[in-house]
Amino acid sequence: MTPALDDGYDEDDSGDGARPALQAGLPWPIGASWDGEGVNFAVFSAHAEAIELCVFDDQGQQEIVRMRLPACTRDVWHGYLPGAAPGLVYGLRAYGPWRIEDGQRFNPHKLLLDPYARDIVGRYEWRDEHFGGDRDHPQIMDTRDNAASALKARVVHDSFDWAEDRPPRVPLVDSVIYELHVRGFSRLNPRIPEALRGSFAGLAHPASIAHLRRLGVTAVSLLPVHFHVDEERLSEMGLSNYWGYNTLGFFSVHADFASTESGLTPRDEFRSMVKALHANGIEVLLDVVYNHTAESDEAGPTLSFRGLDNASYYRLRADSRSHYENHTGTGNAIDMRQPHVQQLVLDSLRYWVEEMHVDGFRFDLAPVLGRGENGFERNGPFFTSIAQDPVLSRVKMIAEPWDIGPGGYQVGNFPRGWLEWNDHFRDATRSFWLKAASTRGDLALRLCGSSDLFHTRRREPVESVNYVVSHDGFTLRDLVSYNDRHNEANGENNRDGHGNNMSNNCGVEGPSNDPAVMALRGRYQRALLATTLLAQGTPMLAAGDELGHTQNGNNNPYCQDNEITWIDWSQADDDLIDFCAWLLSLRRQALPFDNHWYSGLTDPLGLHDLTWFQPDGSLLQGNAWRDSSSRAFGCLIGQPRRAGAPLLLLVNGDVIDRPFMLPAGVWEALLDSHEPSGVASFHGQGEVPYPLMAHSVVLLAAAGHVIKL
Repeated sequence: MTPALDDGYDEDDSGDGARPALQAGLPWPIGASWDGEGVNFAVFSAHAEAIELCVFDDQGQQEIVRMRLPACTRDVWHGYLPGAAPGLVYGLRAYGPWRIEDGQRFNPHKLLLDPYARDIVGRYEWRDEHFGGDRDHPQIMDTRDNAASALKARVVHDSFDWAEDRPPRVPLVDSVIYELHVRGFSRLNPRIPEALRGSFAGLAHPASIAHLRRLGVTAVSLLPVHFHVDEERLSEMGLSNYWGYNTLGFFSVHADFASTESGLTPRDEFRSMVKALHANGIEVLLDVVYNHTAESDEAGPTLSFRGLDNASYYRLRADSRSHYENHTGTGNAIDMRQPHVQQLVLDSLRYWVEEMHVDGFRFDLAPVLGRGENGFERNGPFFTSIAQDPVLSRVKMIAEPWDIGPGGYQVGNFPRGWLEWNDHFRDATRSFWLKAASTRGDLALRLCGSSDLFHTRRREPVESVNYVVSHDGFTLRDLVSYNDRHNEANGENNRDGHGNNMSNNCGVEGPSNDPAVMALRGRYQRALLATTLLAQGTPMLAAGDELGHTQNGNNNPYCQDNEITWIDWSQADDDLIDFCAWLLSLRRQALPFDNHWYSGLTDPLGLHDLTWFQPDGSLLQGNAWRDSSSRAFGCLIGQPRRAGAPLLLLVNGDVIDRPFMLPAGVWEALLDSHEPSGVASFHGQGEVPYPLMAHSVVLLAAAGHVIKL
């Protein structure tokens, strides 16, 4: 049964007289906006018959008044409340048909969160009254009112002193991305005051920034910081969605990441963090989840979008509109074919750039955003809108280029200018070093920008995001230490996460105090890091990999907000940190592989731009590229633009040392990954063998052009 609609003009129960009448207001901007004299409310719903504004006390506990939004303009319901001011707490109720078979799930008994909420009041608890349908009989509307425990929005009007803050605007060719979790990065750092650890303020602390600067990274990519809720299953097990890929509020920071020690709102603590990072030349990128929402599948709760206009916000199955197209694996998928849904995403992105000063975004399951009527559309409306937007076209855009729907694997197929996570680089690099399966040709292709994926569509090499480890999977240390996952703590009997790892060739599973095993694992780590940080493209490090962080073999710790995922700074490997810092210094100064596609042709000085050698000095060509009997090779970079003199990259993926005949000239070793710090001491004449150790990467420069740290 649908309750009678409150017209908003009766007397309330408080004895204070008539309720304030809502004026028509404006259909823009969508959300709640204060103009100094009152608040305008606007909310999209193409199928609602009416929308109510419900005002609550400051704590969001007691509903004070309900008022019908008096006007609707092109599917945007709106009203203006004179005298209302920032701080007002409100929710929404939507009236319309309850016809699940047609995709309509309106239930005015459920208080709904404004999708444009900047500040969210309350903490979500799993209760049956938050579900639009009866949990035992989902076709039947649940008529319990959930207002007392529902999430609400608070009207805000911020004024933050950005002073001289300026975006660093680091060129892509110089960019190095460092992926981190706000809580996990600083939660155990003893150099940070305990009250600030695990927060935006903890990331902004001088100790955190000093580490980032020591490394030489240019951007932090933050795992989701939008307001999210924990899945019911995790809550029942006493776990949480630590990674945060379960967004409900696209305009609101997750308040649990704020320390509040300084008295700042979570929004302003975030802004202060951005300001501090910018002052040190470090960009801030956000991992954003616009592909689905926390309302899950047809059995999920009614919290916001589902109750406002289920058939507009979500992709529904053509053969059964009571069910969702699950291209995300999370139960639902946002429908970017709807203009107002696309507007929601674009408005959110602009908010984070203009009002929060972020420098770019990494889009989770990005093909969902480009899905039209017939699958992924590289030139679809969403990408076209960003390309012409005066704000969004100027920031970094990074795609996770796959989802689980039909045709969902789209690596290399995003628009020009977009960066993409390159799993071809990840898989070939891991296979070459750890499984002895990839050939020299496989690795060389990835070292040179993955031209098979990007060059054919006039993409630039920097658009390949090169990585071997991300938040999703083993840490670097665990990658070389475990053959199998150990996800028992996740409560799924070790069935979740990725399958078995490739052989790590170390002979021992898990932790080891054997010096030989530890040394071998160290060489593997350094070889993988050197390959990633010297390759052509945009490199990405996962936080903690530079200091030996372990998750004890858990390769899917999405629900572990504890010591499994928090970086243990007390166990940091300083030699490995120094190695990474030296590598990145070499990249900045020499940039072995520049941001242009190599042709193999000679330049006016008679040097090939790239010449590939075997250890005996002979050219690497023909079937030798695919010969798996040896995985040692060299690359002479004839005229690197930044170094200004020839560079020589040597790679030995074999289990034995390989003396490598150097080309003519005098050579100075800049890097030898066999050494724990990476610093090499070789200086010698060419046409003699270089002692190229097993499992190592070496970079040499022509003498007279030696690069110093």
